[in-house]
Amino acid sequence: MAAPPSRALGALTGLLSAAAGVAASEATAALLTGVSSPVVAVGNRAVDLTPRPVKEWAVDTFGAADKPLLLAGIAVVVALVAAAAGAVGVRRPRLAAGVFLLLSVVAGSVAVTDRAADAGVGPRLLPVAALAAVAVGALLVLLRSLRPAARTRSDRRTFLLAAAAVAGVAAAGTLLARRYGELAAAASRAGVRLPRPGSPAPPVPAGTALDVVGISPYLTPNDDFYRVDTALRVPDVPVEGWRLRLRGMVERELELSYADLLDRGLVERRITLTCVSNPVGGELAGNATWLGVPMHVLLEEAGVRPGADAVRSLSADGFTAGTPLSVLADPDRGALVAVGMNGEPLPLEHGFPARMVTPGLYGYVSATKWLVELEVSRFADFDAYWTTRGYAEEAPIKVASRIDVPGSFAGLRPGRTPVAGVAWSQGRGIDRVEVRVDEGPWEAAELAAEDGVDTWRQWVWWWDAAPGNHTLEVRATDRTGTTQTSRRAPIAPDGATGWHSVTLTVG
Repeated sequence: MAAPPSRALGALTGLLSAAAGVAASEATAALLTGVSSPVVAVGNRAVDLTPRPVKEWAVDTFGAADKPLLLAGIAVVVALVAAAAGAVGVRRPRLAAGVFLLLSVVAGSVAVTDRAADAGVGPRLLPVAALAAVAVGALLVLLRSLRPAARTRSDRRTFLLAAAAVAGVAAAGTLLARRYGELAAAASRAGVRLPRPGSPAPPVPAGTALDVVGISPYLTPNDDFYRVDTALRVPDVPVEGWRLRLRGMVERELELSYADLLDRGLVERRITLTCVSNPVGGELAGNATWLGVPMHVLLEEAGVRPGADAVRSLSADGFTAGTPLSVLADPDRGALVAVGMNGEPLPLEHGFPARMVTPGLYGYVSATKWLVELEVSRFADFDAYWTTRGYAEEAPIKVASRIDVPGSFAGLRPGRTPVAGVAWSQGRGIDRVEVRVDEGPWEAAELAAEDGVDTWRQWVWWWDAAPGNHTLEVRATDRTGTTQTSRRAPIAPDGATGWHSVTLTVG
């Protein structure tokens, strides 16, 4: 009597079948427009359902790596369920197939309501159908070939050939997904030539950048600029067919193509952006030169009706934000619909083809990327993505500073040592930065030349470091006389507060 096949082979069967199904679904999604693969759709739902404290912990702990880790976590869960189903399927193949079908149903229910997809229900379900058909079909074929695998060498060869065929399907699907999943926006961006700004930014003043090793550069390179958003995969938004619609409580609705924006007399401004998720001393802030159309010009052209107090912005991935109308309509605030960043078209991950850039407000209410719509409205008439999760409707950036060098737990030699970093208070400017050692008296730091009130400012304080363990703290004061509070507050609902400190050893 033949020995029953091992559960280990059954688990391998489940894994191979799931991999083939997922690869087929990814390939199908790559061939379609306006749909997400089942894995991404499930990930989007996970992002939307994640409790705020967990989201804050993930951003603080993993930074931009939180999204790949989430997708990896989903893959691990699917793999574990698939392996368990395969092991059970050795004796109960119908039950194993039922588990796979149940997973497909869950994926389908998420896909039809995925906020990042804009295709109809039918196209949204095609990747799910590919997932179910390939995964269940491969599972049943492998389990059938596995049953007599212990009897003869020929039967074992049959199983191995079937497993190899399923693995080939998985590999082919993965290659197709990579080949056709390349963003059309990348090719579109490569063909963009930005015009010269009608109103260029003045040259960066001399002395804006201090000669201190390790300090944040005055202008943040695009590759180093922080990224925090809800998109698990960068939305594919080529300029061909892209439109920005301005509607709502306006006299005239506007619909602008990318070419329309480029033809509108672009302005260039240096502006520091900050994420509300930035902890005290965190790195979720960056300074760049932005090129775009003044937001107030678009609002004036549309003609805002009385009673409006907000603008609801919509991203191509379904993200929404609410921004005070008074800020966007104020010519002196300098809000932009930006198309360029540091002399080149917006990078894909930073919002190509267009995004909002609004000085003085945290990004979750003011910096919508992959922008497709602006709706003039009232705060009372809509809920934005993050305000439904406990964040404030209006979020002015608080005065902040951080120590870039030396870093925490550094080991230093005694003697004259630079303590340096950046400080910012967008819209108000930095007037003073102070440093103290071991809770001693505050000492005034040297400030770099000021470029503008909307950009951060470098600073340095020269310390005669004595041997021992020390704690350095920094605080900044803006032009209104507001000094950073020592009170520690979390990032929700409207930004963290407290003094940044580093602990180090001199010896």
